[in-house]
Amino acid sequence: MKLHIFNPEHDIALAANQECFTAPHAGRRLRTDLGFIPAFWASEGDMVLVDDVEAAIEVRRHLRKFGNDVVFVTAADLKDFTLDDVKSFQVEPWGWDRTIKEQLLRANKGLEPFMPSDDALATIREMSNRRFAAEHLLPVLREIAESQTVGESHYCTTMEEVLQVLKRNGRSVLKSPWSSSGRGVRYVETTVLDAHLEGWAANVVKRQGGIMVEPLYSKVYDFGLEFVSNSDGSIDFKGLSLFATRGGAYVGNILATEADKREILSRYADIALVDNICERIRAVLSLHFKGIYVGAFGIDMMAVARESADGFLLHPCVELNLRRTMGHLALSLTPTIAEPQRIMSISYADKYRMRIHDTTNNLLNTSLIAH
Repeated sequence: MKLHIFNPEHDIALAANQECFTAPHAGRRLRTDLGFIPAFWASEGDMVLVDDVEAAIEVRRHLRKFGNDVVFVTAADLKDFTLDDVKSFQVEPWGWDRTIKEQLLRANKGLEPFMPSDDALATIREMSNRRFAAEHLLPVLREIAESQTVGESHYCTTMEEVLQVLKRNGRSVLKSPWSSSGRGVRYVETTVLDAHLEGWAANVVKRQGGIMVEPLYSKVYDFGLEFVSNSDGSIDFKGLSLFATRGGAYVGNILATEADKREILSRYADIALVDNICERIRAVLSLHFKGIYVGAFGIDMMAVARESADGFLLHPCVELNLRRTMGHLALSLTPTIAEPQRIMSISYADKYRMRIHDTTNNLLNTSLIAH
C-alpha cells in the first residue's frame, strides 16, 4: 500500500527550505483542485491525500475509464490511521522537501519511518538545484555527440559574474536555482539588464546564493525522458514525454504509444542519440541517487534550430526535475494501440482543470505541438 500526495508547490518549498512554509495562492489552489491526479498512477487500493474527498470522487467519476480505484483521504483521516498491521507501506509525494515531511508528521507521526531522513532531504534539495544538473549531467551528456548537441549553463554567485556571462552569451536566460514552472525564469534579449531585471537577479543571488545564466536558444520542440530511481540504486526508463509550454508554464502532453511518440520525435531529433543519452543518464545518476533518492524524476530536453544550417541540434538537459512530473502523469494515461491518440491539458479559469481530449487530427498540427 502507498500513500500518494500531489504537492505541486514542491519546487517553491525547496527554495524556501522551511518546515513551516505557506505556498503562494496559485500553488495551494493547484494542489486543492488537482489533488486527485495520483489516482492515475496509483495501484488498486492505494491512498491519495486530498483536501476534499467528495470533490475528488466527483472528478474521478468523470474520468473513470482512466486509472485504478483508490481511497481518497484527508489529513484528518490520517490522524486515525495505524500502520501496526501494514507490512509494506510507502509514502510517495509529488516531490520530497522539508515542508511536505512536516505536514505529514503533523498528520501522523507514525509516518516518519516511511520518509527520508533530514540529511537525505538536504541532499535531495542540493541535487534539485539547477546547478547540480548543469555541472554533473549536462557536460557528460554533451560528450556523447558534441557536434549534434548544444547546451551550457553557468552558476553565478555575484552580479559581476552575471554581467560577464551575459556579455559573452548575447541573448540569455536567467534561472533561479530553485523555482517552479517558469516562475523563476527570465529572458534577456540583450547583453545588459534593465533596472527591473537587474533587481530581480540580484534578489535571487541574495536569497538563493546564486543564479543560472544560459544562452537563449531558438527552441523548436519540447520533450522529456521520464525515469524512476529504485531503492537498489538502479534507474528505470519509463517513457517519452512530448509536451508544450507557454511562457515557461506547462500546458499539456500528447498521450500516445511509445512507438507513435518516437515517430513524432524523430522529426526533430536523432532517436539513436536520444537512446544513447537515456542510457548515460541512467548510469550517471544511479551513482548519485543510490541510498539517497527513491522515486520518479524527469529530464527535460529540447530540439534547437541550427543557426547556419538546416536541421536541429539536441539540448540533452534543459532541466532535471527530481520529482514526479506531468510527463509521468501522461505516461499513466497512455492509450493502447487500438485507442486514439489524445491530448492531456491543464488549464485555469475559475479553477484548475485537467482535460483529456480525443483527437482524430494529426497531432503535429494541433496547437499543443505548434509552439
